[in-house]
Amino acid sequence: MKISIELSLYPLAEQAYKSEIWAFIKRLRQVEGLNVVTNGMSTQVFGDYDLAVANVMREIKHVHSTTGAAVFVCKFINGDRSQVEDENERLTC
Repeated sequence: MKISIELSLYPLAEQAYKSEIWAFIKRLRQVEGLNVVTNGMSTQVFGDYDLAVANVMREIKHVHSTTGAAVFVCKFINGDRSQVEDENERLTC
């Protein structure tokens, strides 16, 4: 089974918070089998359910144990949502 995870990390430490965020992303990108995509608002992780969840949770624990206070905002969505939707499949309001 596949999963898509969207996360945002907000370190509460005043020193070098950007470096903490990029270190977190870099560690996830080193995991073979995960597709990690970033943009200006969040990081998306796509891959096998067990592999993705285990590694995201490991990295969250790493940040909490080494950085101190940090907030994570996460969304877990079953399936691989990495593909851009076809214009005809989008819902219209």
